[in-house]
Amino acid sequence: MTTTPPALPRPLPRNPNLDTRPFWQAARDHRLVYQRCRACDTVIFYPRGHCTACTGIDLGWHESAGTGTVYTCSVVRRPLHPAFTDLIPYSVAWVDLDEGFRMLTHIVDPAGRPITSHIGQRVTVHWLDVEDVTLPAFTPAAQQPTEDR
Repeated sequence: MTTTPPALPRPLPRNPNLDTRPFWQAARDHRLVYQRCRACDTVIFYPRGHCTACTGIDLGWHESAGTGTVYTCSVVRRPLHPAFTDLIPYSVAWVDLDEGFRMLTHIVDPAGRPITSHIGQRVTVHWLDVEDVTLPAFTPAAQQPTEDR
């Protein structure tokens, strides 16, 4: 007799710290936020307690429009963690957000299912509500109509 082992829970961000709590609270409201240093105007992402350029600690939170361009991507066909087996293949991408920061993320279709992407593709944030955490992923931006010339 063969039995199927129980599904492993997916690793999810838990217990945000003082630096990351505003990011995860905004994500729960489907808002993508990032930091900017008030001293030197450097855009900072992922959330931190200090500026990566001048080491200042006077950081402000700003809301992103959630649009960007795929900088690079890779298709995962063999997951490193067994909890992701049911998602393969899936695309992991670095996305350059229009506000000037780069974010590691997944590319999904409008229903939240993993899809592949390509370098240079325009994308828009898409929220994945997983258990008690909301994760930012990205979906291809709507195609703009082209004019016949």
